[in-house]
Amino acid sequence: MLLAYHFSWRFILDNVPELARGLERTLEVAGIAIAGAFVVGVVLGAARAHRVPVVSQLAAVYVELIRNTPILVQIFFLFYGLPRFGIRLEPFTTAWLSVLIWGGAFNTENFRAGFEAVPDRFREAALALGFSRPAAFLNFTLPIGGRIALPSSINTYVSVLKNTALLTAIGYPELTNTAYSISSNTFRDFEMFFALAVTYLAIVWLLSALIRLVEARLALPEAT
Repeated sequence: MLLAYHFSWRFILDNVPELARGLERTLEVAGIAIAGAFVVGVVLGAARAHRVPVVSQLAAVYVELIRNTPILVQIFFLFYGLPRFGIRLEPFTTAWLSVLIWGGAFNTENFRAGFEAVPDRFREAALALGFSRPAAFLNFTLPIGGRIALPSSINTYVSVLKNTALLTAIGYPELTNTAYSISSNTFRDFEMFFALAVTYLAIVWLLSALIRLVEARLALPEAT
């Protein structure tokens, strides 16, 4: 015999302050990781696209290693594995570093593909005008290639945000861990995970919408 379950909005509202603190920590970690993944992607993507000796090969190893192993294994390695070598990271450091490393690997390939898609005639024209190779990259390849890479990098940034939920495995009190702790103490699992799903849906949708506005504004003339 099934018992009627009484959904309680009041329970969710009573726990909004605690959930808000968890959300704040989630957004803090995601913000650092997204910014870092952007920098890593641009630098290593450029190195791979332009075949910079040594750096390009090391970047390829990094990309293959990170993309072909589960992020949860990477989180465990940073938090539980590194102490075996005398390197101890705080949960917060492990949190943003793990998702940054993951996002940076995917962004490296996003930007590599974008930079390689820039027609050679643009670089040749820049060099003919007297630009140095670094200046040609900064003034032509980066603005054009970055716009080409924007759609795929959007997906990476959204995944970085969602992957912060895995940090509950190391006890970092982000949004998912906070909701799980509340549900464990109160046995109101449905309300907590309903609120959790709605919150993630809202912030991911908002992030996607904001980035797509930027994408539309920075679209290449041929794409508009």
